[in-house]
Amino acid sequence: MTTIEQSTSAGRTSADVNSEAGRNAEQRLMIDGVLRASRSGDTFDNISPATGAVIGVAAAAGREDMDEAIGAARRAFDETEWSTDRALRRRVLLQLHEALVSEQEQLRTEIIAEAGSPLSATYLAQLDWPLADGLTYPAELIDTYEWERDLGPLSFGPADNKRRVYKEPIGVVGAIAPWNFPFEIIVNKIGQALATGNTMILKPDPNTPWTSTRIGRLMAEHTDIPAGVFNVVPTPNNSIAEMLVSDPRVDMISFTGSTGVGKMLQQKASASLKRVFLELGGKSAMIALEDADLAQVIPSAAQACLHAGQGCALTTRLLVPNSRYDEVVEMVTDMYGQLPVGDPADLQTFVGPVINVKQKARILGMLQGAAAEGGRITVGGGAAKNLPEHLAGGFYIEPTVIAGTTNDATIAQQEVFGPVLTVLGYDTEDQAVRIANDSMYGLSGAIFSASTEHGLAVAKRIRTGSMSVNGGVFYGADSPYGGYKVSGQGRQNGLEGFEQHLETKAIGFI
Repeated sequence: MTTIEQSTSAGRTSADVNSEAGRNAEQRLMIDGVLRASRSGDTFDNISPATGAVIGVAAAAGREDMDEAIGAARRAFDETEWSTDRALRRRVLLQLHEALVSEQEQLRTEIIAEAGSPLSATYLAQLDWPLADGLTYPAELIDTYEWERDLGPLSFGPADNKRRVYKEPIGVVGAIAPWNFPFEIIVNKIGQALATGNTMILKPDPNTPWTSTRIGRLMAEHTDIPAGVFNVVPTPNNSIAEMLVSDPRVDMISFTGSTGVGKMLQQKASASLKRVFLELGGKSAMIALEDADLAQVIPSAAQACLHAGQGCALTTRLLVPNSRYDEVVEMVTDMYGQLPVGDPADLQTFVGPVINVKQKARILGMLQGAAAEGGRITVGGGAAKNLPEHLAGGFYIEPTVIAGTTNDATIAQQEVFGPVLTVLGYDTEDQAVRIANDSMYGLSGAIFSASTEHGLAVAKRIRTGSMSVNGGVFYGADSPYGGYKVSGQGRQNGLEGFEQHLETKAIGFI
């Protein structure tokens, strides 16, 4: 029996998943190689998006804890062999990979419970995809990467003058992770930062602390990592998290989250001229060209509702020729009305809950604003109805399609982070490209065309960091991911992401 068949036959509900996750959760911080409570003893609640119930707690790091974590990471970088021992780094990453694989099903349960991710999504980017290569790719790159290279003799000066370029780790990396894809984002941050020889302090989002604390426990119990190299400090207090940005002992900030917070972190980091990697928001466009097959386009438009629309790269603007606009609106309206909404523990569920009550209220407010601006809500538009009793306290939004608006409307310009698709019309291909690029964001996008070459040509005209043509997948630990414009700076994963965590030193010698 396959894993998916096991999950289906189990017939679990979110109540079952939440109970199991709560029993098996790791609540402790991991600082300087020690799993422990916070110095104050404070904890904070972990709330199920599916039911609204408290499913457990996590230790709440205070200022003293964060200071200790930063000090431990600084000391481990400066005083241990971690930054220079590539064989040790490779071994530790592969040990952690094996440990994560051994607890893969517990991780799956945990992600459903605390992130509200539908079970089906955990077999994709929520868990299985990043688990496959998030640590193994950078571990293997340690052996093949060109850590130093000769430039050859200098054409002036002493005849035997030589030059060499060295790649070295930056130092201490402060990683701040979001709640929407907690494992995927965190494992990729860990893989690249540690493979390149840096030490790390991980601050998970307070909505999803357990994925990170579990990784901390596995790191402490199943790897040969030196004390202080990796630290996990969950906290609901933003001022404590900001210590990573203001402390001069931290050399780099790796942040994934909203554009507004990213801008704030960059401003605060400028005081110490830290390197800052930012993977931020998106308002990506899916363009159906004149020759596109709608039988291929329409099902793909459902991805705006993947994980209840809580993905920065999701294509939440659908651009279609005006000659086919009404037809497309009718088709996506029918499809969105049939998307399965409900318990994320059910394999048949496509649209689960949004993360919390605040986000639910924000999305509903944006939908009201869209209607006030002249948008026509063809399906959805409110809180999900007719849910089973055990989900009554959860945070569910109906899959929603908005038509009849233009690209300058708020709903077409701002990131919703909910299961909402805006359908926009265009007359010419050049106009479609202008509309797609008429956004402060530039994270991702998609093109559909009867000709792959034509689709690729249009994709190259879109100012984003990643594109899909005819359903092609760009994802992978070997693929650089990030955005243009206010969607961020730098790249996660791939060779570009690996090198982002390195300094460059040139030496001339005789």
